[in-house]
Amino acid sequence: MENPHEAEQAVLLERIIKNVDKCNEAIMEMNHCIREILENSTDVELASKLFVKYSQNVSFNNQVIGDARKPV
Repeated sequence: MENPHEAEQAVLLERIIKNVDKCNEAIMEMNHCIREILENSTDVELASKLFVKYSQNVSFNNQVIGDARKPV
């Protein structure tokens, strides 16, 4: 005896597969965009690290010479 729901299940399975393919494409595009963002943000990351180090050095030097002022 043939399964009466076989045709409906096949259609649903086809829709699921199509949606999963679309989802995979969207995730691949998102990964590509994230990769580009990470590559382009290296300069900002470097600048922030330099600023933090500079601030630490200024704070240390002010403590050593006794001229520590409150930040503006």
